[in-house]
Amino acid sequence: MPRARLERAGPASGPLARHLGQAWGTGWKKTLALCFLGIALTGPSMAASQQSPASVEPPARTDQEPKGRESGLTVPRFVSLRSREARMRVGPSLDYGIAWIYRVPGLPLEIIEEYGNWRQVRDSDGVSGWMHRALLSGKRTATIGPWAASNVSLRAEPRSSARTLASLAARVRLSINTCDGSWCDVEVPGHDLSGFVRQTALWGVYPNETIK
Repeated sequence: MPRARLERAGPASGPLARHLGQAWGTGWKKTLALCFLGIALTGPSMAASQQSPASVEPPARTDQEPKGRESGLTVPRFVSLRSREARMRVGPSLDYGIAWIYRVPGLPLEIIEEYGNWRQVRDSDGVSGWMHRALLSGKRTATIGPWAASNVSLRAEPRSSARTLASLAARVRLSINTCDGSWCDVEVPGHDLSGFVRQTALWGVYPNETIK
């Protein structure tokens, strides 16, 4: 499930935690609702009063995106978290301190820079830092955009008039099968639930991007 970014530990209060869960609606229509996932920060202490950047909606891609200097792949690009525990550092080396620890495999991240075996990544809250490339996967995932003011429909077919299978809350994590530039064929990990979501409602896929 979504929301892998960790809380920062206060100077003397110990690790902070968040919890993520699901609430299912009544009747045939299911509702996946966000709570908060309990994740602890083991990195250096930071002021508890510091605020996270605002959630970032991905920009549309252009025909001539720059290439990464190490991989030759497009930058920026989306990937997902491979590891069950991934340390985000303040710089591209083990010599740099740990800023965050992520513990949600499959969380979508955006690569925004490359340096050797290190990738500067950004999460859906706009928090960025460096991770070793071995911690990342090319498997595409997404979350319902954190900017969503209301639940997003998971539909049986890629059209607005199709039957609604579920109502997905902001930050619910999804596995991406395909995207045609308007709709994405997705699955809800851990549940026998799949369908189509408007591409513009997702963080982890660029507007108009196609995935096959």
